[in-house]
Amino acid sequence: MKKFRFLTSGESHGKCLNAIIEGVPAGFKISEEFINTELKRRQVGYGRGKRMKIESDTCEIKSGVRLGKTTGGPICLEVMNKDFDNWRIPMSVKEVDLKNRDILKLVAEKSFTKVRPGHADFAGAIKYQLEDFRDVLERSSARQTAIEVAVGAVAKQILKEFYIIGFSHVTQIGKIKAEVLPQSYTLLKESAEHSELRCADDVATDMMKEAIDEAKNNGDTLGGKFEVIFGNLPIGLGSHVHWDRKIDGRIAQAIMSIPAVKSVEIGAGEEAAELMGSQMHDEVFIADNKIYRKTNNAGGIEGGMTNGEPIVVKAVMKPIPTMRTPLKTVDLYKKEQTEAHFERSDTCAVPACAVVAEARIAWILVDELLEKFGGDSLNEIKKNYEK
Repeated sequence: MKKFRFLTSGESHGKCLNAIIEGVPAGFKISEEFINTELKRRQVGYGRGKRMKIESDTCEIKSGVRLGKTTGGPICLEVMNKDFDNWRIPMSVKEVDLKNRDILKLVAEKSFTKVRPGHADFAGAIKYQLEDFRDVLERSSARQTAIEVAVGAVAKQILKEFYIIGFSHVTQIGKIKAEVLPQSYTLLKESAEHSELRCADDVATDMMKEAIDEAKNNGDTLGGKFEVIFGNLPIGLGSHVHWDRKIDGRIAQAIMSIPAVKSVEIGAGEEAAELMGSQMHDEVFIADNKIYRKTNNAGGIEGGMTNGEPIVVKAVMKPIPTMRTPLKTVDLYKKEQTEAHFERSDTCAVPACAVVAEARIAWILVDELLEKFGGDSLNEIKKNYEK
């Protein structure tokens, strides 16, 4: 059984999003304010849609924390959906009177059978034998990542006790690539946090914004690429002994399952295909009895385990498949050619996706940290960690 695990529930336009986290030891300081700061980071970014103006996400800790510290019991988090006020009838959990014409109209207006290419509609509707594809859209929506970021904020506060810090930055939007000059991770993080697109290259940022504006004017969308870095990690998180215990495999699965992510790279990633072995592998040196490396092409992971270097994870987010200029599709109910259903959407959400990726990597790192240095309290874990 994993030490740190959780379940989430909720729909895009439902009453709320929830998470129950199990396995957090006692004694960790957990702040709602920090969680809400992380939620705000997910919502900002040039190219976001009107939903971000409706919602101002805040999280309430419902249980598992007392007087600012974890108790060792399950932690319950809740993020309310403000937009639910406009969806009370069509998203009601109770049975409604569909013989009432006014109620039927409200439900029918939010129902659809025109599958959206690139979404879960087609496969989900067939798999669950649904007549209204709203049931697929609501749960498969990227809205669920709000509560995931809240869980990630809890994980980050656990990691901070061990001085493990992570950040993300955007390296590409559409065809525009950032040319980030070599600099410290601290400066890279600060530059990204002050950018509307989480991009440390100011010139590229302006070009990216122009590309987003053009896509929006054309009723289109844009994807891109981002990088997540976590530093000050202990050696040996993960394991080489089984495929499902390799930390790079766990990270790849966590990132790949973010809505719209289509590829994941560790370290040099796809560039490794062009390198000779002598160029790719990070040589090991020693000076003053300290072991160090001059490169980090492995992205901090060798043999499925952390090697002490920063973890570097890159991922590609596809263009959002909901567009104002709809794609051709089929109405599965009428069995006829039509245009895709349009649901309110962003033009570009790559910066937000990067923040979600930070959260997901933080989950994996906490789980592995507790696996290796586990205990029932912060003090016990720190003693194990410092041995």
